[in-house]
Amino acid sequence: MSLLELFILAVGLSMDAFAASICKGLSLKKLNARHAATVGLYFGGFQAGMPLIGYLLGMQFQQFITSIDHWIAFALLVFIGFNMVRESREEAEALDDQLNPKAMLGLAVATSIDALAVGVTLAFLNVSILPAVSFIGLVTFCLSAFGVALGHRFGAKYKSKAELLGGIVLILMGSKILCEHLGLLWF
Repeated sequence: MSLLELFILAVGLSMDAFAASICKGLSLKKLNARHAATVGLYFGGFQAGMPLIGYLLGMQFQQFITSIDHWIAFALLVFIGFNMVRESREEAEALDDQLNPKAMLGLAVATSIDALAVGVTLAFLNVSILPAVSFIGLVTFCLSAFGVALGHRFGAKYKSKAELLGGIVLILMGSKILCEHLGLLWF
């Protein structure tokens, strides 16, 4: 997986966290750098940790399903992508302005469940996992911190667009993996 592909995957994965960050920013009465950093650390940390867990789980089964790993990667990414597209059409949920661990842990886990499944996919793609999850965490941190500021300034109109974009990116990544394996891509 090239650095560009990893960046695209990281952006796609971080769109749920970005959308939730926009809502957090919208709910904050007053914004400061600590708020953006807190949200970024929670979301970035979980977006890095979940694919690592998924990768470790996937490595346990890799030898048994090597012949169909590209189909599993395709199915997981497309499934997650379609769910994100579907969620982009739903009404925005109300988020409170709490940034305490109780409020943020649930939200961080909820926005990073997709990354767990992607971690399983990364196990089948022979990716160097520590640099990959560090990069995913960093991208998510940056986008989440930016999302808080964006939400505080402009409101919720970007939330559904972020989820839609993330879903499309994951569907395209899954399709690319399958097409490469089937020899349908020439570039």
